[in-house]
Amino acid sequence: MFFFGNTSFKKMEFRSWKRHTKLTKGRKEELYPYSLQFYQQPPAENISLVEFETLAVERLKLLKTIENLGVSFLKGSDKYKEKLETELRKLKFPYRDCVGDDGLNDDGYDQRRKDHISHFIVRLAYCQSEDLRRWFIQQEMDLFRFRFGEMKNETIQQFLSYNNLTYQTISKDEKNLHANDFRDSSFALSTTKVEEQEFFKVHFQDALDLVRARKVFLQSGFVYVPFQEIVVIVLNDFRAKLSKALALSARSLPVVQSDERLQPLLNHLSHSYLGQDYSTQRNAGKISLEQIDAFDKSYAYNVRHSYGKEGKRTDYTPYSCMKIILTNPPSQGDYHGCPFRHSDPELLKQKLQSYKIPPTGINQILELVKGMHYQLACQKYFELTHNVDDCGFSLNHPNQYFVESQKLLTGGRDVKKESNIPESSQTKASSQKSASMVSSSNITNSAEDLEEFFSED
Repeated sequence: MFFFGNTSFKKMEFRSWKRHTKLTKGRKEELYPYSLQFYQQPPAENISLVEFETLAVERLKLLKTIENLGVSFLKGSDKYKEKLETELRKLKFPYRDCVGDDGLNDDGYDQRRKDHISHFIVRLAYCQSEDLRRWFIQQEMDLFRFRFGEMKNETIQQFLSYNNLTYQTISKDEKNLHANDFRDSSFALSTTKVEEQEFFKVHFQDALDLVRARKVFLQSGFVYVPFQEIVVIVLNDFRAKLSKALALSARSLPVVQSDERLQPLLNHLSHSYLGQDYSTQRNAGKISLEQIDAFDKSYAYNVRHSYGKEGKRTDYTPYSCMKIILTNPPSQGDYHGCPFRHSDPELLKQKLQSYKIPPTGINQILELVKGMHYQLACQKYFELTHNVDDCGFSLNHPNQYFVESQKLLTGGRDVKKESNIPESSQTKASSQKSASMVSSSNITNSAEDLEEFFSED
């Protein structure tokens, strides 16, 4: 058993059997009255170790997808919603009401239960550092915003009431008094829409995002928020509650880490790699000695050591991008790490310029780095150095970078005929990037290795 969060949280038990069945009897429907949740009540039921891992990995895949979509598309756009809806359907996460005349059906209940439990598992894994907490909050907020937008107006009112989110609505007389102000404060509100819209009166500090964007009418320290913008207020409350919950969970880590079954798994999840397993892949591509610069040849021993050709001859599994980014930052005299995470922005800019990256491309990469989207910055670098508009994959591993680069450079995939960068520069940049990354090594486990992962002494 272990605790979620602080001592007021309930216990959840774990069993090591693999079989999992849907909960159709004895289920607690009162826990999931709506498809959207504030995750205030932690789960308190039996769950197998296999399901524990599976639920966590599925949610991490979803959150990673949300991060990628938020950079690739305008949040809230039709394309963004379409892509995110596809992922939610694929992983069977609830995003619309599925309550019929006979109540919540079995599939709907299982989906909401999955949503509930998986959130708390990942929350526990991602409370361990400030970077992890910040990333988790941002992705959960984007997921919440999308799902909130899929709710019907009448359901939203019920949802707010259920979660004790009461906002003061203005009277009809007050709305008529400020009708012109409401129209002038938002281009989206016509006279008809003002008459049909319900407005909430909140303190301006609770709606700073709307004030900053000049979307609302502000008077005497109060903001008049139209119903269509209430999601911003709700999100602020969601963020505050989640941030506090993560802090409480972090305090409870010593208790959780005392459980020898959970500590390695939670650490594994916080540095989880959700892509292809490169621990057994061999001969994905070849680089001759002539392709490696004389400066890079000085690392030949380290490369051979990592591949088990020198020293104690252990063939190490390489680090994933997430592992490189989050752990063991390089110090003076070290040459490992992620160039987008661990480089000074000005030095990174100079390096990109030396690789003949166009100024617009450099700005795009630096903006992604500024937003702490280091893997996406690397992905953008890949696209620019290989002259492709969309690489068609989510970059998660240095070996993946090398494999995909080899496919393009050796004709394994279609490449544009025109090129802004000489082929030698592309090959050199790709080779240098791959060589600098391949010296890092790590032992990671895939989802299928859960039982072995847990049974290790």
